[in-house]
Amino acid sequence: MSAVTEPSEFIVEQNERALKELPFANTTDQQDADRGFIAKLEPGIIKDDKGNTVWDDESYGFLQGSCPSSVHPSLWRQSGLVVKQGLYEVVPGIYQIRGLDLSNMTIIEGDTGVIVIDPLISAETAKAGMDLYFAHRGNKPVTGMIYTHSHVDHFGGAMGVMTTEDAESGKIPVIAPAGFLEHAVAENVFAGTAMARRAAYMYGAALPRGPKGQVGAGLGQTTSVGTVTLIAPTLDITHTGQTETIDGVEIAFQITPGTEAPSEMNFYFPGFRALCMAENSTHTLHNLLTLRGALVRDPHVWSQYLTESINLYGRDSDVVFASHHWPTWGTETLVEYLELQRDMYAYLHDQTLRRLNQGYVGTEIAEMMEMPPALADAWHTHGYYGSVSHNVKAIYQRYMGWFDGNPAHLWEHPPVENARRHVEFMGGADEVLRKARQSFDEGDYRWVVQAVNYVIFAEPENKAAQELQADAFEQLGYGAENGPWRNFYLSGAYELRNGKFGTPTEPNSPTVMAALSVEQVFTGMALRLDGPKAWHEKATSDWHFTDENRTVRLQLRNGVLLHWERREGDGLPAADVSFTLDRPTLIGVLLGGQDLQAAVQGGKIKIEGDVASFGKLTTLFDNPDPDFSIVTP
Repeated sequence: MSAVTEPSEFIVEQNERALKELPFANTTDQQDADRGFIAKLEPGIIKDDKGNTVWDDESYGFLQGSCPSSVHPSLWRQSGLVVKQGLYEVVPGIYQIRGLDLSNMTIIEGDTGVIVIDPLISAETAKAGMDLYFAHRGNKPVTGMIYTHSHVDHFGGAMGVMTTEDAESGKIPVIAPAGFLEHAVAENVFAGTAMARRAAYMYGAALPRGPKGQVGAGLGQTTSVGTVTLIAPTLDITHTGQTETIDGVEIAFQITPGTEAPSEMNFYFPGFRALCMAENSTHTLHNLLTLRGALVRDPHVWSQYLTESINLYGRDSDVVFASHHWPTWGTETLVEYLELQRDMYAYLHDQTLRRLNQGYVGTEIAEMMEMPPALADAWHTHGYYGSVSHNVKAIYQRYMGWFDGNPAHLWEHPPVENARRHVEFMGGADEVLRKARQSFDEGDYRWVVQAVNYVIFAEPENKAAQELQADAFEQLGYGAENGPWRNFYLSGAYELRNGKFGTPTEPNSPTVMAALSVEQVFTGMALRLDGPKAWHEKATSDWHFTDENRTVRLQLRNGVLLHWERREGDGLPAADVSFTLDRPTLIGVLLGGQDLQAAVQGGKIKIEGDVASFGKLTTLFDNPDPDFSIVTP
């Protein structure tokens, strides 16, 4: 294990310049982040029932000191705000648990109990938050739960708040925007392994906490690593203007699909004059394409929904709060805050399109983009989580795709072959490293990591290249205002020095898997099929679902696994084999590790026909790799 580097003179100078140029005299956010504080969790450590630590706020105690030269002062400021944890009063009757996970959990006091908004990532952190609230506000029954959108940090702790039986019995309504379950499950299953591996880089999950390691992620400190759960919604919000009264609390909803999540909503509490903006307006420039991977978000519609929020509810609100960060109080102040957030997404979208139509490509536009003074001067528009650079590239990708129009880029060699040719053309690995060290000494770290990356992919065992790359990654991390950028750079350096750390979190928790639809189960199977291995195989099966009263055909042909719902009298030839079962049994046997033979013997599955034909199909799947390489080939 090699030692990490010290910040170079170039990074020290850059960070000192930022300290002088940015508006650090403006301490409004510090005042707002402390406003309404009631109590903190003591100690700020949460463990699971096996004694494993799933959240450790104490590990960030170093943030109480002055900003070191190895951290961008703006990111240090943001982390110092986000790390504040405990129970806070937003207004009488509305409380937030902050700093006990990546996200906030909000608690609304109703006539007889409490309505919980966004129960964090893990059941353990959600329960700890609820216990903290009960200790200071008294024990009250949970009378409703609301998911603002379909990302795991807003539903994963559901079973730390209530039980599945409470929802299924109708005792406690679980409210979510239409499409929530489909998107929540699909994101965590279809590309879950790859997203989780990259999320480990994005949130710096394996990095040591400290001035040369993980200091936060901009949106929150990091992700908890407890038990991810999911309770299916029982009430869908389908349209803007829909109003529901839960435990005496009137709530007016605004549907905002295609913004920060495919399924998302804001909502207004007229009795409290309080507006919840979900994750559509936080104290940072958000991601249009998160570095862990996702569908590209639409900044144009995002800005339009923010205008709608202002016009529908903003001017009738005394406070606006969200599922991350701290609230903003005062009608005039919060409207200006929402307007600047709106202007930020609109400006990025419109100016990227303007340059795109002049023939510039995404990487060029990202370097050209300069934000208006009013936006640059506001702390909450800084790129702590999203960044101007990668958001501009995301907008380009949304409209134009991966290809920049230059035929030279149409059919490039894949990374390893590309690297070998580059290194050969540049005079061999030793010559590339000699020149790269010179660039390092000159502070040109962006070029160093690009050039040395060729050597690493051409000669994976070249230790000198790995050391130099790690050194350059660390310098780029020390200079990054953006939390995920810092974490990506430092995680890359960590793996080059110490080996791969894999995926610290489990992307496919049992309760998330249990929420899969039949179609999603079969789609997930199709995504794991080894196509070339299955080219010449054929198999057809019918699946009769007793709990849904329907039959789905599964057919293998030409290396593709297809499925569709059968209709009565469709005239299709008989299947090779037919299964009769319910959806939970399907999930348990195909995805949950349950034994097929035991399910048959126990009467959970009835089989007619040639079961060996399906057995042959099961040999054609491969498994995702949660430890795949990122900074090495």
